[in-house]
Amino acid sequence: MRRPRFIADQARHANGPLGRLIAFIMARETAAPNRRAIDELEVSATDAVLDIGCGPGAALSELAARALKGRVAGIDPSPLMVRLAERRNRALIDEGRTTVARADVSALPFPDGTFDKALCVHVIYFWDDLGPCFREIARVLKPGGRIALLFRSSDDPRSVRSFPTSVYRFRTQHEVEAALAAAGFTVKSPQPVEPQLPTLLIATRAG
Repeated sequence: MRRPRFIADQARHANGPLGRLIAFIMARETAAPNRRAIDELEVSATDAVLDIGCGPGAALSELAARALKGRVAGIDPSPLMVRLAERRNRALIDEGRTTVARADVSALPFPDGTFDKALCVHVIYFWDDLGPCFREIARVLKPGGRIALLFRSSDDPRSVRSFPTSVYRFRTQHEVEAALAAAGFTVKSPQPVEPQLPTLLIATRAG
């Protein structure tokens, strides 16, 4: 069944009481995909990690638990999601281990080479142009830094059937890999545990 347009709009940019409900649902729905992507990202204790499109911030605590001597940052374009992520991770923020900022992926508020790793789960559907976004991610990653990118591709017809294409833009896996390569990444695709799982790519920034 196709998701209603108003629900899809909230997933793209949550606001108001409905946005709070969507944030709660999103945290539950993305828990397993986040864990899968984080496992493949192989976060080390000293890593600086960026969660792109962090939503209500459910993955930030998991990242911080792995980067015990590092730091974690989350960005999201929705002011509501930023507030919820800050509330969820208040202790980590007070300890100086985590920050959350309102920002768009096309203009990340960080210096060049800030991060060792980046996480991006179910977000690229809302980007009009992959190229500038991947180039900006490459800019804030250190040489050899890696991103775990999880998404549903248009190679799976269930994606198009289940989500309104007026809000969600689905690409083929080949299109996403080509855009990553053009931005200076080397891409690999871990074998999915189950064939129905979303696509997961691990991309490494050139040194």
